[in-house]
Amino acid sequence: MAEKLILPTEVKVCATCSYWDGERQVDAEMKLVVVSETCEGECLVTEVTKPGLHDIRSECACLWEDLEPDEPSGK
Repeated sequence: MAEKLILPTEVKVCATCSYWDGERQVDAEMKLVVVSETCEGECLVTEVTKPGLHDIRSECACLWEDLEPDEPSGK
């Protein structure tokens, strides 16, 4: 059984990106993402399967976007 990892949403790995379509649990109130250390999912930007813990800081084609919801527009 794979171990579970708890990551702050601002950590720049695929599992914390809104464009990553893999298995994860997100606690919006605590701003945490829980994933299996062996999880994989599809990057919706590049259409390539990537591990959830893939560090994206050195990727030029990455459009990493935080899981945080947009601020209300105040209308």
